[in-house]
Amino acid sequence: MEYINLSALLNSVIFSFLGIIILLFGYVILEKLTPEKTWQEIVQNKNVALAIIFAAFILGISFIIGMAIHG
Repeated sequence: MEYINLSALLNSVIFSFLGIIILLFGYVILEKLTPEKTWQEIVQNKNVALAIIFAAFILGISFIIGMAIHG
């Protein structure tokens, strides 16, 4: 039976939360830079093009954060 390396598990949890915080911070900055409320535009007005742009933004920033954390 293999034992779980608690140090590696703790590092994974810390870096996961750090990545999520950085991603949310990037989203808040982008939300401040855009002229309209993007979440309202996507949900209420069903703006698919804006939803695709924000999905690409979230994926791109997530890849960057993941690679920065991974090394």
